[in-house]
Amino acid sequence: MSIATTLKQERMLLAAVPCAALAYFAEHAVMEQSKAVSFIVAAALIGVIILVSMRVAHHAEILAAKVGDPYGTMILTLSAVAVEVLILAIIMQESSSPTLVRDTIYSAVMIDINGILGLAALLGGLKHGEQPYNDDSGKTYGVMILTAMGISMIVPEFIPGESWHIYSAFTICAMIVLYALFLKMQVGPHSYFFSYSYPRSERKKATSSGTPAAEPDEEDGPATKSITVILLGVVIIGVLAEFMSAFLGNGLEGSGAPVALMAVVVATISAAPEIMTAMRSALRNRMQSVVNIAMGASLSTVILTVPVMEAIALYTGQPFIMAMTPVQTVMVFITLIAAAINLNDGETNAIEGMTHFILFATFIMLLFLGL
Repeated sequence: MSIATTLKQERMLLAAVPCAALAYFAEHAVMEQSKAVSFIVAAALIGVIILVSMRVAHHAEILAAKVGDPYGTMILTLSAVAVEVLILAIIMQESSSPTLVRDTIYSAVMIDINGILGLAALLGGLKHGEQPYNDDSGKTYGVMILTAMGISMIVPEFIPGESWHIYSAFTICAMIVLYALFLKMQVGPHSYFFSYSYPRSERKKATSSGTPAAEPDEEDGPATKSITVILLGVVIIGVLAEFMSAFLGNGLEGSGAPVALMAVVVATISAAPEIMTAMRSALRNRMQSVVNIAMGASLSTVILTVPVMEAIALYTGQPFIMAMTPVQTVMVFITLIAAAINLNDGETNAIEGMTHFILFATFIMLLFLGL
């Protein structure tokens, strides 16, 4: 592949570099303007970050195509979580909200399970009817998400303040053990839990009717190129996120916007590439990929974000408020119960997708009500 072709393919990534430079030199000038100007600039930077993150996800898809499932979806979810953790860590430097981590993880779970899985199952169900997948994956993801969120975001409500650092250390160890076992199952003897063998006719139909994740010449290229682009993209996202958080914080100050809006922005940025991938998979009748992406992203968000943030809290000596509010707890339980029922028979349909999408709409309504 020629250099010119490569530059053309990565034009969005290259365009983000002057955007970051412009934000650096214009930071003080923007801050001195009205809050509306800061908000508009922040919104523009969010758009650029999403475009860069989609290029990162695109190259993660290329790597995923090379290694196949379940390794492929693991690469996709890990790349999204890496972006989320990076943005979250940077925004924490600008935000004084002690609930930012909790609200971001909660928002990510709502977006991934109710938004991505719900919309994908709805659209895919309307097009294909019942869509098959391996029900072992849904059960495994669901029980691990419930366990991880229970340990890290429900039990902390009952932990005495003077013992927070002890429980934080325990939470870190618990999440590491859970994820180590999950990885062993996902890539080891039990990898069949997270894969599904489609009939040969379905494979041909999906290949001929669907949009490929990457162009053939990109898939045939060296893996080092994709790895380099992913690393470069993460660095650019980190730089842009620092300015975005400053502008957004200034623009929202005193505006009466929901307190959790910043958390939803972080979760949406990390989920944006997954949304596109999941919708393509659903329309191609590849529901196993949707389940792996939506449920796997939720699990990875909890099980990887929590120990990193808790480690930061222990290092700084400043604990975060990790215990969910009663409304958040109820929404999580309803979501996981609905997912346990819907993902129990090995097939999804439009009705099951609609139930999750209504829960997602409820999440958005509660956000604007300040709940």
